Amino acid sequence: MADPWNYAGPVTHLGSGTGSVTLVDESTFAISGSAGDIVPGAAQGLFVRDTRILSRFEVLLNGVAAEPLTAVTTDPFSATFVSRNVPAPGRADSTLLVFRHRHVGQGMREELVLRNFGDEATACTVDVLIDADFADLFAVKEGRVVHDAHHGNVSTQVADGPTAPGTDDDPASTLTYTYRRGPVARGVEIQAVGAERLAPGLLTFEIVVPARGEWSTCVEVAPVIDGKVFAPKYRCGEPVERATPTERLAEWRRQVPQVQTDHPALKQVVARSAEDLGALRIFDPDHPERVVVAAGAPWFMTVFGRDSLLTAWMALLVDPDLARGVLQTLARFQGQEVDPRHEEEPGRILHEMRFGDAASLSLGGGSIYYGTADATPLFVMLLGEMRRWGVARELVDELLPNAARAIEWIEHFGDADGDGYVEYHRATDRGLANQGWKDSWDGIRYGDGRVAEAPIALAEVQAYTYGAYLASAHFAFEAGDTATYDRFRSKAAHLKANFNRDFWLEEKGWFAVGLDADKKPIDSLTSNIGHCLWTGIVDEDKALQVAQALVGPSMFSGWGLRTLSSDNGGYNPISYHCGSVWPHDTAIVAAGLARYGFDGAAQQLIFGLLDAASAQGGRLPELFSGLDRGELTVPVGYPTSCSPQAWASASPLLCLRTLLRLDPWIPYGKTWLSPNLPEGIGYLKVEGIPLAGSRVTIEVGDEVPGGVSISGLPPDIEVIREPRHPSTAV
Repeated sequence: MADPWNYAGPVTHLGSGTGSVTLVDESTFAISGSAGDIVPGAAQGLFVRDTRILSRFEVLLNGVAAEPLTAVTTDPFSATFVSRNVPAPGRADSTLLVFRHRHVGQGMREELVLRNFGDEATACTVDVLIDADFADLFAVKEGRVVHDAHHGNVSTQVADGPTAPGTDDDPASTLTYTYRRGPVARGVEIQAVGAERLAPGLLTFEIVVPARGEWSTCVEVAPVIDGKVFAPKYRCGEPVERATPTERLAEWRRQVPQVQTDHPALKQVVARSAEDLGALRIFDPDHPERVVVAAGAPWFMTVFGRDSLLTAWMALLVDPDLARGVLQTLARFQGQEVDPRHEEEPGRILHEMRFGDAASLSLGGGSIYYGTADATPLFVMLLGEMRRWGVARELVDELLPNAARAIEWIEHFGDADGDGYVEYHRATDRGLANQGWKDSWDGIRYGDGRVAEAPIALAEVQAYTYGAYLASAHFAFEAGDTATYDRFRSKAAHLKANFNRDFWLEEKGWFAVGLDADKKPIDSLTSNIGHCLWTGIVDEDKALQVAQALVGPSMFSGWGLRTLSSDNGGYNPISYHCGSVWPHDTAIVAAGLARYGFDGAAQQLIFGLLDAASAQGGRLPELFSGLDRGELTVPVGYPTSCSPQAWASASPLLCLRTLLRLDPWIPYGKTWLSPNLPEGIGYLKVEGIPLAGSRVTIEVGDEVPGGVSISGLPPDIEVIREPRHPSTAV
């Protein structure tokens, strides 16, 4: 089998037709066509814990697929597909409509309803074609199912009886698929009410739909892991509003802050962001009080270190519980030993978790890969940001030993050659060649287009390390540990001075994206250097040139920030990391620009993103093309972009915070608040921001006394009505 961590090929197609529909709940997701059918031969299916438990689920009426009309998705985990029976020859209309009400969550429930709008009863044969190949998620994504999926043995079993979801009068029939590969046993149990015939791969209903009446049935799909059947969260015959995903989403919607503004696009995009983040949450059965965020649907519904940490940081404006759960979960799986196979090292924070052959639904049952250079300093940075927001103080104290182990990794394993910089170099040929956020094989290039080879010290990784040192210094200051405080302040100052000396390209006016194995600058112009503004590692006398380079025409597409300048060799606007636009990247750079006082440049990036989201239904995808806005009136999508995707969804929240210029430092009794809204926004109110153990409301507008008001803060917190100075640490 190919290595899932290091795959660089294309993603297989999602199927033909008018589009695909993805439904998601935690580590369960379903991809189908617009009529609801899951067809064989495409990257479709019902997936649970990285395994495809349904590879086919097609509904035929009298042997013919229905004609799709619409698909309505009101929640991330549910949809209604509406189709009609194909009209009889010589007729323009059909009187038979098909409604498929689907809910996913640890399996799937589908209610199939046929409504007859004719004046005569309609006889119909309904066939449901079913198959299960138990293919690995990566095999499906990469088009390797033919080669990889059936290394085990798939068998089927048919049973009839009065088991749920049927009744004694109308018993359910059960179709079971089982699969075994070595010690791994998987299965799926499909129950249907009222089927006339069951056979492997087929459910058949012989029905008569009354005139002006309807007929319905319910199909329930449950995963089986090592012989244990896990009941779907949505059961036939039970109210969907009482199911766990519905209740959790309703609670999330009640608690997220509300935005009122006279800028419709801003309100729409922020609301969409909050909704998508709610959909991407994962709850660990072993620790149900901990919520983490998956990287993105459909292919990355699992925990990623870097993605989860940055998403949680950006989402502090709406829910610190995400940060709490992410930190607890990553601390739980922090590296303990040296294992080159998984690139595990003591103190290292994981890159990616995969469930694969796990025997349970617990997060602890999967396999873990640690090959990332930035998650470990980001872990310490987020813990420091939690302290600054004045939330979960006991949790932060509890995780300080994990932060200390992370710093030990930075100093010993991350800086293996002792030069003061964190570099990466994969331990085996199965690991990621690049281990920053641009982790594609060709993601780091010189200005002439040559691909740099590891070991590489990335600019933004040094910036995150700087932030981690400063957070550690503040932890020590609070504890009264003067020696440790002085040590980390000194390390941060030393790193900043060296970075501004070794990474700065005086003749170009920007920082190198990294230093190569010979400690020579990798001289391309990239968005990475904007992350350095975000953490404050950039000397103020260089900031203006960096800002001018970042928002120049070779970097700013009009929709967002290109990952690589269009003037550099290797630029490709439809590549993954060499010229595309990533919303989270643009949002972080905008925050960095605002930190150094370049509010106009920051707003230029923010409103480019808002326009891009508005042109895509209010949602920002994982990435899109770097083609210039002057060429086309809409952003050009990237074919395999995840949507929703965690840090893309959280990006508008960071943009909102940047517009507010909100920078709390609760342990020091201060909060910086100095909104600077552009002309397009005359009024902005954000109600219910979780801060300092309270719910805070910020209101900005000409009619607000003083132009801005804040309420809900504890009385001992001083509000500073000016921007935070760049030298004030993250």
